Amino acid sequence: MFRRYGAWIGCIVLLVACSRQVPPTPTPLPTSTPQAEQATPLVEPASLPTPTPELLPTPTQAAMPIPTPAGPATDVYVVEPGDTLSGIALYECDCDVTELMALNHIQDPASLQVGQHLLIPVKTERLGPATRLLPDSEVVYSPAYLDFDVEAFVRQHGGYLLGYSEVVNGKLLNGAQIVQKVAQEFSVGPRVLLALLEYQSGWLSGMPSDRTHEYFPVSLGRGKRAGLFFDLGWAANRVNEGYYGYKRSGRLAFTFSDRSRALTAAGLNAGTVGIQNVLAYTHTWETWQAALAADGFMRTYISLFGDPGTRAIEPLIPADLTQPTLLLPWQGGITWYLSSGPHGAWFDGSAWAALDFAPSDVMGHCGVSGQWATAAAPGRVLRSEEGQVLLDLDGDGHEQTGWVLFYLHVVPAEGIRPGVQLKQGDRIGHPSCEGGLADSSHLHIARRYNGEWMAADGPVPLVFSGWRAVNGLAAYDGKLVKGNEERHACECWDDKVNGILSDNVRLP
Repeated sequence: MFRRYGAWIGCIVLLVACSRQVPPTPTPLPTSTPQAEQATPLVEPASLPTPTPELLPTPTQAAMPIPTPAGPATDVYVVEPGDTLSGIALYECDCDVTELMALNHIQDPASLQVGQHLLIPVKTERLGPATRLLPDSEVVYSPAYLDFDVEAFVRQHGGYLLGYSEVVNGKLLNGAQIVQKVAQEFSVGPRVLLALLEYQSGWLSGMPSDRTHEYFPVSLGRGKRAGLFFDLGWAANRVNEGYYGYKRSGRLAFTFSDRSRALTAAGLNAGTVGIQNVLAYTHTWETWQAALAADGFMRTYISLFGDPGTRAIEPLIPADLTQPTLLLPWQGGITWYLSSGPHGAWFDGSAWAALDFAPSDVMGHCGVSGQWATAAAPGRVLRSEEGQVLLDLDGDGHEQTGWVLFYLHVVPAEGIRPGVQLKQGDRIGHPSCEGGLADSSHLHIARRYNGEWMAADGPVPLVFSGWRAVNGLAAYDGKLVKGNEERHACECWDDKVNGILSDNVRLP
């Protein structure tokens, strides 16, 4: 199953959204722009190497397999204000209203609701290129990036990015800091983001040629919000949309700038599909194929970073991977409520990796709960900022390696800072609306392994205290299952419907 998101997704908000409401979003512009003379490209285009597909290292372990596509290709359309079923049938899928009604089990064509997810058939014979571009470990923020210094790399080049600065969440950040922030938050490889900036707008080696390339350097206006932070966030979300959409179903429908479509070729890896997807948005079918050819994006990538195969970590996700034991992430003896999930871990392009749990003392409003979110397993605090806490379960101090738990919408407890070692059950913070869009205080929690967002209802299911996450037909609408018991995601506080009693007792 594939997703087409409503127009608001181009409007990257300050942090991840857990609410299902369409948010109002500001339109920030860069607060300063470089005044330097146009830089001379470091390498003349004619002298760049022409890359050929490189063989990746032979894995020593089996990788987690990509699923085999089941049934006809479909996409997901999110109903917007003013939409009608007949209009969606005509303009989005060139199909019959009766076909849409049957596919979505709709009885009344006038019953559409804004925000509703509709399956739409994808009717195309076109398949994208079958050439693998980048290994998965290059596309996600993986162990391949342990020694990569974004600041040092940007300083080596004399282009626009070196002198760029912008206010992000109240702080003035330079270009390299913005790239690093987007890479960490979306868990997308910074080399990918830098190569997209250079390929689309020449930001590393030169100056943007016009205002579109200056304010929308990767999306070229498709992202709708000006400035490097917003545009790179748009791009990272598009990369993740391709990467995790392909991992979820083994197939992806690309939508080009002229709204025509194509499907993935067989036998690709998720990292390649992520690159194909982000470039589809700014190209037509014809120009997209050129961008994915040897003289396109990969020529830029190799000229900047060399052969990506030399850094590949294969497999990134081993087939025999298992989750460490996790207890419910709040104080023992207290009932919290499954308010939504599984859904996107960091914006809707990422894996459906997150669950939301709400305490009872802040029912339906944004206030800081008096109850505590706790460590679901022992680990070391990696980051604690802007409502986020990252807990490293292998204790090596790197968020790119091994298992990491991601907590969002928390006011951290005193002493929760990078480097602090926590025991299972230790207090992490109070649920709130801090750190992004939320219309009611709750805890948003997800997992990464080797930098990849791990789907809650995937090959390595998310299990808290024996409660296993199960997807719904759409994001947010799933459930937790334990033996014969079920708890369904609901924006309610009903012990029998979505209430769960925690067994996470703080260890001495």
